[in-house]
Amino acid sequence: MYSAKVMDHFINPRNVGIIDDANVVVQVGDPGCGDSLLIFIKIAEERIQDIKYKIYGCGAAIATSSVASELVKGRTLDEVLQLTDENIAEALDGLPPEKMHCSNLAARALHTAVYHYRTKMCGEGTTEPVVDGSG
Repeated sequence: MYSAKVMDHFINPRNVGIIDDANVVVQVGDPGCGDSLLIFIKIAEERIQDIKYKIYGCGAAIATSSVASELVKGRTLDEVLQLTDENIAEALDGLPPEKMHCSNLAARALHTAVYHYRTKMCGEGTTEPVVDGSG
């Protein structure tokens, strides 16, 4: 059902934790009724310097959060905005169709974080919620 990469990221998730001096903290999903992702991002010079997260969810949600954190670390904010649900699933050698919604959580959180950062720190971008309960 799951690829070896999904299982590896589920059993050994990368970048779990918090960043005390994060520029942006974003929560997406709803911990009361399903998967929820809380991400902490440190941005410098339009690049993701560091990223940590806390995840509540299924194995696929854990794996997608883990691989997404690896995919964006060191990337520019414009590169982060290009990251799609499909990119995240591909990095894990695919997900079962019924678990594709889990990759949406990570991409949505990252996009929301970039929009929030640019709105708050740079005065550009669109105003996105810091807490996004849709999911």
